[in-house]
Amino acid sequence: MFFLKRLNRVLDVKKAEERFQEDMEKTFLEKKDRLAMILAALIVFVPALLLVVAVFGLVIYFFFFRFMM
Repeated sequence: MFFLKRLNRVLDVKKAEERFQEDMEKTFLEKKDRLAMILAALIVFVPALLLVVAVFGLVIYFFFFRFMM
């Protein structure tokens, strides 16, 4: 198979986790890296979450509250 090597790499979870742990031990974070990662996650996820909440709000408005006014 063409993808047998990749498939084995994905399916062997224990070996992949060990390799990940070794890579994390080699990689050292700088002083403000944790704050930068949290801010980047907020910049990415907050607008997406607001968009989903707005869509749900519009659906609720159109189904329930449109005829009350």
